[in-house]
Amino acid sequence: MIGLGTYAFFWQHSDRAPEPLSLVGAFEATKELGVDLFQICDYAPLESMSDAELTDAAAAARDLGLTIELGTKGIEPARLARFLELAELFDSSLVRSMLFSPENRPTLTQSEEWLRAALPAYEASGVDLALETYEQVATDDLVGLIERISSDRLGVCLDPANVVARLERPRDCVEATAPHVKNIHVKDFAFARQAGWVGFTYGGAPMGGGLHDYPHLLETVRPRERGINEVVEHWLSWQADPETTIRTEREWTRTTIEYLRST
Repeated sequence: MIGLGTYAFFWQHSDRAPEPLSLVGAFEATKELGVDLFQICDYAPLESMSDAELTDAAAAARDLGLTIELGTKGIEPARLARFLELAELFDSSLVRSMLFSPENRPTLTQSEEWLRAALPAYEASGVDLALETYEQVATDDLVGLIERISSDRLGVCLDPANVVARLERPRDCVEATAPHVKNIHVKDFAFARQAGWVGFTYGGAPMGGGLHDYPHLLETVRPRERGINEVVEHWLSWQADPETTIRTEREWTRTTIEYLRST
């Protein structure tokens, strides 16, 4: 299933927008685009919302017919327990996270201990925990950790764009993680020369216009045959003013949806 995530609304949610988009507003915009999945990922207000606000947001998603996934950073047992509670509230079957949080950078040994402590509750609830590929943890280490724990509910959130900053090749990341993928973040990426030809900037690109070999990912991971959701997000830099930035963000979202539907 194609989905949109909060990173597809990054600038629309931000305080740089003249009227920042609410979470429910993002739900409504998602539905207007004919998309039935939304991933609330690294959305800071979620953790400070009252019980009533959370209940209202979950009700709004259900009224719109949206499937919700959740995302956070970190695998501390208390954090994972809290997001399992939120998953139950939102009827979510997946929580995406990363090994490191803003407060903690556990070793692989500590990560394994924490995950083994948290996973029985996820297994009992039928909720998947998907750990994202990114530059702070080697892909081989992440895969090795998942294979040692060997839980049907633990897998990978595949984002091959992130690992380039670790000098890993996106294609290698896709192939190494393929058997364990439970969720995909979809965005294109490219290098551009900086002014004066002194180095490069690595950033986002409209889907299909960058370096991402998405057909290879589809062939290798087979997300549509395996029921793995493809969640749209962007690395869009600020475009000089709010109007241009938000318009471009919306255009990139439409472009990515059209790309996924036609691929």
